[in-house]
Amino acid sequence: ASVADIDEFVATLERYERGELNPDQWRAFRLVRGTYGQRQAEDAQMLRVKVPQGVLNAAQLEALATVAERYSRCFGHITTRQNIQFHFVKLHDVEPAMRLLADAGVTTREACGNSVRNITGCPYAGVSAGERFDVTPYAEALTRYLLRHPNSSTLPRKFKIAFEGCVDDHVALAINDLGFHARIADNGDRGFRVIAGGGTAIMCTNAGLLHEWLPVSDILCVAEAVLRVFKHFGDYQHKQRNRMKFMIKALGWDCWLGEYRSAFEEARSSGAVPALQIDPPGEESRPEGEGRFAQPAGMIGARVSGSPVKGPGVTPVVAPVYQPTEEAYARWRQTNVRPQKQFGFVMVTTTVPLGDLTSEQMRVVGELATAYGDGTVRVTIDQDLVFRWVKVGDVRELYVRLAAAGLGLAEAATIADVTSCPGAESCRLAVTQSRGLGRLLEDSLRARPDLVAAAEGASIKISGCPNGCGQHHVATFGFQGSVRRLGARAVPQYFVMVGGGTSDGAATFGRLAAKIPARRIPEAVERLIALYRAEKAPDESAPAFFARVELAHVSRVLAGLQRLTEPDAMPLDFVDLAESGEFTPEVMEGECSA
Repeated sequence: ASVADIDEFVATLERYERGELNPDQWRAFRLVRGTYGQRQAEDAQMLRVKVPQGVLNAAQLEALATVAERYSRCFGHITTRQNIQFHFVKLHDVEPAMRLLADAGVTTREACGNSVRNITGCPYAGVSAGERFDVTPYAEALTRYLLRHPNSSTLPRKFKIAFEGCVDDHVALAINDLGFHARIADNGDRGFRVIAGGGTAIMCTNAGLLHEWLPVSDILCVAEAVLRVFKHFGDYQHKQRNRMKFMIKALGWDCWLGEYRSAFEEARSSGAVPALQIDPPGEESRPEGEGRFAQPAGMIGARVSGSPVKGPGVTPVVAPVYQPTEEAYARWRQTNVRPQKQFGFVMVTTTVPLGDLTSEQMRVVGELATAYGDGTVRVTIDQDLVFRWVKVGDVRELYVRLAAAGLGLAEAATIADVTSCPGAESCRLAVTQSRGLGRLLEDSLRARPDLVAAAEGASIKISGCPNGCGQHHVATFGFQGSVRRLGARAVPQYFVMVGGGTSDGAATFGRLAAKIPARRIPEAVERLIALYRAEKAPDESAPAFFARVELAHVSRVLAGLQRLTEPDAMPLDFVDLAESGEFTPEVMEGECSA
C-alpha cells in the first residue's frame, strides 16, 4: 500500500470536482485506483481490493471488516480473481476506506482499469502434496515488480497473470494473459512452463506455449517483454477487441512470438530488468507457537447474529449452527478437509455462498486462522477460503466454531458450491441477476444431496453477461445471462453451456446447449445430472462426460425447457430472480476499459 496513492486520489478528485478534468479523464484515473462506477444512478461505487495470491492475515481481515461496516453493506464479496469487492460505496467514502486498508498493507491500486490486475496463485501452494514447489514467493516478487510499473496502468486493456505449483490446475492458467506452471528440471533446478494469450468472453482462447522451460530467474523479463509488446501493438481504440488475445490473432502467433522474443532479449541483455534473485526454502515452514485462544461457539454465534447486513441486492443469510450433527460433520470433513504434505496437518476449505462474507464473519475467520492455523487464510477462485496448517486433532473444534459463524457448510468444490459474478445487481454490463440464480441453485441443490453426490467433480459457474467474470465458460455447467423477447415483454434467460473446464494448463470451453428461462434452470441442472447418470461410462466423471457427449443429444434433453410462448408464460417468468418488479434489461456502457 502507498499513502501517496491515496493523497493523489484525493487531489485528483478535487480537480475533477473543480472541472479541471473531464469525466473520461477522471474515470480512467479512478479505475486504476480500484474504483468502479455501478449501474445505479445515485452515488454508488464498487471498490475492489487486491489480495495478491489470495493471502489475507487477521489484521487485513479486520480492516476489510471495518470498511464493509462503515462504507458498504456490512459484507464483502470474494471474486474469481482472489479480490475482495465492496459495493454501494459513496465516492467520498473511498478515501477513508483506502486509508483503513493501507494501514493493514492492502491496496486497491491497479485492481481495475487497463492495468495488470491481481496476480492469482494456487491456494494450496506450500502445503499441497501435489505441488512441484511453492510458487508463492515468485508470484509475490512479480506482484511487487509490476505494481506501479510504468506499463502496468497504461495498457490497451486489462492484463491477467496466474501462478500454479501443483500438477493439477487450481487457478485456470489457460484463460490468463500470462500463466506460469511450475516445473523441476532433472538437475533439480526450478522453472516454469509459460503460456500466454488466454481469455474467455466473446472470443474464448486457450493460452499458447511461450516457454516449455523458463528458469525462475527470468520471470520478470518475461512479464516485461510481454507487456512491452502489448503496449506497442495493442488496440487502444476498440473496447471490444483490445485484450491481448485479439492483438495476437491480428498479428498472427508467429509474428507476435517474434516480437516477444526480441523484447525479451532486449529486456534481459540491457540490464534494465533485473534477474530474479531469490532462494526460497524448499518447503513452507511450520508455524511457530500454539496459536491463541478461540472464543466458544456460543459467543461466535451471538456475534455474527448480532452483526446486521443491509441492502440493496442479495444479502448473505447468516445461519449459525450451535450443535451440528455427527452426520453433518462427517460430510463436511469429507468435502472440505484435505491432508497437507506436512504430516499431522490439514487444509480446511470454508464454503462461502456467493462469495459473501459479513464483517463479523471476516473477524471470526481471522481469529480462527490465528488460533488453529498459520494466521492466514487464502482466497480461492471458487470464492471460498482455505485455512492451512490446521492440526488434525483441532479439526472438529474449528468446524464447531465455523458452524457457529454460519460458515460450516459442506460441499466445497461440488455443484452446490456455485460461483457467480455480481451480475445486474451492480454491474453496468450485466443483463441478469446472476446472484439470484446462484442462490436459487445453491438452495435447490443443498435440498437434493443425491444430485450433488451423483455429479461428483462437476462445477457450476454463472455470469450475468458474456464477459465471463463468473468464469462460466470453463465450468461443467456454465450459465450466461441473456434476454428473450416474448411479444412486448422481456424474459430473463440463460445460455446453458456444458463441458467446460481447465486442466494441466489447457482449457476446454463450454458448448452452448440451450437457452432456458431463468426460473427453469434448476430443472435443467436436474435433467443434465440425470443424463449423466444414465449414460456415463464406468468410472467416467461428470466433467469428462459433458466434454465428450454429443451436443445435439444434450439439447434434445433440454428442449422442453427452452420452449416458452405468451399463452404458456407465468407471471414470474417476467420477473428476474432476486427482483420483485418486471424484468426490464438495461445494459449500460461498461467501465472495464476506459
